[in-house]
Amino acid sequence: MGFYYTFTDWDGISSHAKWSGLDNLRKILTDDERFWTSFWFTLRFTLVAVIATNLVAFGLAMLLNQALKTKKVLRTVIFLPNVIGGLLLGYIWYFIFVRGFAAIGESTGIELFNLAWLGTKETAFWGIVIVFVWQSAGYMMVIYVAALVSVPKDLLEAAKIDGASSGQMLRSIIVPMIMPAVTICLFLTTSNAFKMFDLNLSLTGGGPGYATESIALNIYREALTYSHYGLGTAKAMIFFIGVALITVTQVLLTKKKEVEV
Repeated sequence: MGFYYTFTDWDGISSHAKWSGLDNLRKILTDDERFWTSFWFTLRFTLVAVIATNLVAFGLAMLLNQALKTKKVLRTVIFLPNVIGGLLLGYIWYFIFVRGFAAIGESTGIELFNLAWLGTKETAFWGIVIVFVWQSAGYMMVIYVAALVSVPKDLLEAAKIDGASSGQMLRSIIVPMIMPAVTICLFLTTSNAFKMFDLNLSLTGGGPGYATESIALNIYREALTYSHYGLGTAKAMIFFIGVALITVTQVLLTKKKEVEV
């Protein structure tokens, strides 16, 4: 039905959808600057968020895979943000950015806390990235921890006896052995970053202006706020095809890096 509505001029309310052919696609490709602003924002956000989330998650997994007495407690604490709903999490961080940071900046004079975190294009972008990473890293950390536990200890011990450094073991043994987990984590973070809606809505609402409006929020507003359901569905179809191509390519590339024990 979504594919059908892509080629109609339906408002989402009336019982009849008027066939419009390729008009919606033509309008998106040639006359919808706001959609392409949202597209490039989402692409840039996804690239930064995926890299940052996986680096943080992998670093935490390596740390908590050590013989620490409190590692079980720390794993639980780090995982907790993932349990909190996106809208609620967004409103909590909105309060932190607007009130909490302002109070700290006023009392300490540290310039970082005095920034208008959600008030400018660049700082709002990084604000959303920070919250996304904070929410997602715990879940990815659990996957990485499970993968690290399965790396054969005798293989690492043999490499250490042969004089391999920590960096060499990480690059030549650990990372290749946990590539299935890397594939999963990259896929999940990529799809979640592309679909990011609730954090965007609660933190910035797409602002300032439309500078931080994600594609998901743009589609939602087009279809359900402005009642351009046919146009919104056409955007959703373009979005679906784009995400499918990117995620499938990512999975195929990382699958090739996997090794069998």
